[in-house]
Amino acid sequence: MNTIFSFQSNKTHYTADACIVWCFDDRFSKLLDEYIKQQNFAHVDLVKIAGGAKDLASPENEPARAYLLDQIAKSIKLHHTKEIILMAHSECGAYGGSTDVDFYTNELQRARESVQKQFPDITVECIYADFELLQHV
Repeated sequence: MNTIFSFQSNKTHYTADACIVWCFDDRFSKLLDEYIKQQNFAHVDLVKIAGGAKDLASPENEPARAYLLDQIAKSIKLHHTKEIILMAHSECGAYGGSTDVDFYTNELQRARESVQKQFPDITVECIYADFELLQHV
């Protein structure tokens, strides 16, 4: 095996401030970094997947929903996560590029219900992002 570079990671276990389900669209990566900073989160478990919370809201893709719920469950179990944050964004390709804020709001509400049903004791927040703002739904 060839070494790419050396790096010292912290081996100490942590408690996650949040498990964030975010879209992997790189246009929103800097926004995510700023959000984490503004929330003063020291540790997050980040699940980046096309559509962000889409598969939690869309019942037609049960294997994808099960995968996301499993990732959240692992975050809770391994890192004692305090909060789940679900994200959707304007013009998301996984949704066909819609710009309808009400559509995304409804999707996030359905995703929240799905997560709260599975994890009733965990706080679930929903975030909608566009290219000018970030807002709680």
